[in-house]
Amino acid sequence: MRKYIYMDNAATTKVRKEVLDEMLPYFSDNYGNPSSIYELGSTSRVAVEKAREQVAKVLNAEKNEIFFTAGGSESDNWAIKGVALRNKEKGNHIITSKIEHHAVLHTCQYLEKHGFEVTYLDVDEYGLIDLEELKAAITDNTILITIMYANNEIGTIQPIEEIGKIAKENNIIFHTDAVQAIGSIKIDVKAMNIDLLSLSAHKIYGPKGVGALYIKKGLRLDNLIEGGAQERNRRAGTENVQGIVGLGKAIELAYENLDEKNEKIIYLRDRLMNKIEENLDYIRLNGHRTKRLPGNVNYSFEFIEGESILLSLDMEGIAASSGSACTSGSLDPSHVLLAIGLPHGIAHGSLRLSLGIYNTEEEVDYVVGKLVEIVDRLRNMSPLFNERKTGVK
Repeated sequence: MRKYIYMDNAATTKVRKEVLDEMLPYFSDNYGNPSSIYELGSTSRVAVEKAREQVAKVLNAEKNEIFFTAGGSESDNWAIKGVALRNKEKGNHIITSKIEHHAVLHTCQYLEKHGFEVTYLDVDEYGLIDLEELKAAITDNTILITIMYANNEIGTIQPIEEIGKIAKENNIIFHTDAVQAIGSIKIDVKAMNIDLLSLSAHKIYGPKGVGALYIKKGLRLDNLIEGGAQERNRRAGTENVQGIVGLGKAIELAYENLDEKNEKIIYLRDRLMNKIEENLDYIRLNGHRTKRLPGNVNYSFEFIEGESILLSLDMEGIAASSGSACTSGSLDPSHVLLAIGLPHGIAHGSLRLSLGIYNTEEEVDYVVGKLVEIVDRLRNMSPLFNERKTGVK
């Protein structure tokens, strides 16, 4: 059997056995609709409320501040459109960054077509926003700041607590897309002055198709989906009970012994980075070296295409990525890499390896060995690399 190594945990994760075991009864035995008043329905309703408590506990939120959705993209859409439409009489200005996930960027672009103004903050070479630039962008019409907690491509972690403080001081609603951060970083929505937070189950060894939106108590926003009284009249649609149960269990497990798990993943990440840098030239680490997610590794390799690296790795049984899974069908270079200042040619040669709880030291060493072989082979086929090596054009 061919050796298979999965290093694309930022795209999605394997469902943990404990999570699947928790979900299984709600596919068959406990299949009742939570809105039904009989016992089978109440069993499902109790399970949904247990999961709501599990999510709330991790965020230091109240149980009634957690609303279940179909995933991170829906949560982002609901947060941003909901605030914009509810507050359009107060103002029409939104602040975000140039490196947000497309669920945020495309939602902001949609709102621009409907009379809203959006400021897209620049980031530095590491992917960090400038807090002074954020302050300068605020106007009397600013109603929302939406900045992701950690970037899905380059792993850079933003100064969320400081952003929350700025938002609170200016009486502006603050939303953060924490889809990549959940399960890796301890988050306290109260201490960090976060008003809205998006998360998704499938990034933390839970099922696909389920997520949540934290909405601070007292904050009103328009509904994204109408048609029923579910989620306290704020998000219509029969609850995905088994998915919600899976999210609750996954997020609970994610924060058990978090420091110990992060220590292991950071060790593997640093080993991977060190070995790549020891064995290859003409490379660039993308993102901040220390202010980054524990499992994120992102490099650009000059003179070759990232897609060629990915295909070659796949032939060796290694799953990786060139960036966001949501843009994998695009031929354009990553908007994140362009925003941190990479020229198009180098941005096209990027590779993201994202480690998780199931990866091993043996796998790291194997991947580095194969990656070095692949990069050397592809560069030897590259006219640009041979020109650089020989100095002949």
